[in-house]
Amino acid sequence: MAYVSDFEKALEIGRPPNITALFPNSRALLVSGKVIDRAMLAKGGAMTIAANGRNHLVIRGALKAAQRARAALIIEIARSEGGAKAYCPTNYWNMARQVDALCNELAITVPVAIHADHYGIKSPEDVAPARVEIPTLFEAGITSIAIDASHMVDEENLLASIELAGLVPSWAGFETEVGEIKGAFGLSSKEEALFLVQGLNGHDLFPDWIALNNGTTHGIEASAQGIQVELTGEIHEALAPYGISGAQHGTSGNNSKRLRRIAEETRSTKANVATALQMISWGLEVNDYGNAILDEQGGFIKVPGEGVGEELWAEMVAHADSQGWKKGDYKKLNLVFENKIMGQPRAIRERMARRVEDFVYTLLVEVFNAGDTARYAVEAILEAGSYDLGPKTGRLEAAEEWSEEKIRERAALLDSDKGPEGDFDD
Repeated sequence: MAYVSDFEKALEIGRPPNITALFPNSRALLVSGKVIDRAMLAKGGAMTIAANGRNHLVIRGALKAAQRARAALIIEIARSEGGAKAYCPTNYWNMARQVDALCNELAITVPVAIHADHYGIKSPEDVAPARVEIPTLFEAGITSIAIDASHMVDEENLLASIELAGLVPSWAGFETEVGEIKGAFGLSSKEEALFLVQGLNGHDLFPDWIALNNGTTHGIEASAQGIQVELTGEIHEALAPYGISGAQHGTSGNNSKRLRRIAEETRSTKANVATALQMISWGLEVNDYGNAILDEQGGFIKVPGEGVGEELWAEMVAHADSQGWKKGDYKKLNLVFENKIMGQPRAIRERMARRVEDFVYTLLVEVFNAGDTARYAVEAILEAGSYDLGPKTGRLEAAEEWSEEKIRERAALLDSDKGPEGDFDD
């Protein structure tokens, strides 16, 4: 039972200081996002799920799946989903508490990171309030963050990322993003990605992950083009000297074969899954990668005896209709109906979580190759002797070459097409 004794040691030294302060008596191994990334790299050809916990039962199901698969896991919520203007009951400030409570209740022993995804900065004016808010996320138990300024032009993305990354504790996971995610348009380029990562490196900032616009889609719509595996691999190879892994966003619209290739053929170690888990928990009919299947009238298909109770589902649909919501707006039902969902009989709540568990388990083990990665995460903690694994690389860029003036000069030489507007919550 080597894992048991190693787990006890990791529990003692592997939890970051914000977690030990918040949960001093906990037996939940909540860790930095760095730990999860290193575990996937150690196994090789593996990426884990970053499960968007849009409702409490999604979190429950994902944790049970990870324990069953012995896989390191990430639980996350995006700023649009769980920030100050949330449409989900799970938010940046209660997510760690939910995960910690569930890990203790369910005797979860796999390492779990708590990730603030898509902390969006859409204009330079957003930077000042972000400087106030970001520290509160770590005070609430966040152990990893994606600072996403990709909505802006390249130089403003880099400058905002430099300013805000300084607020991220050195031990925490850090994700950056280039090329706003907008489906098959405005795909990220190798030059853009290098510009962002090299500029951060020149300021002694070392992201663990980079998210690209590599043909991803989000929400419930399938994409005929889908994730561009070759483009992703090419960009990751160019970034290899900087020790950065890939974060795959927008898994909706991509079948298991394509997602398996992302794990096998690129440096991706993190895959966001959001809308699929929501739909599965509600009991909607989905295809093999979690995209909702629509009927001839364009409506969702509720599977009898799965997910929420039939009467509650009818009430949810009626509410969406009364608001004039399209299918992509159904995500807004999470906040409105969480208490009613949690007020259903135990058997219904359990089948909701179990459906998520089965789907997540299959992805972890059969698609993402993340099975048995918990031990690699624990080994990384024990090898470091700390919750802080440090960066994967040091500074390679000369600081004087990445002043604000030179950043703007370099950006003027980039040829980038951001594409049309899109919805990229996943």
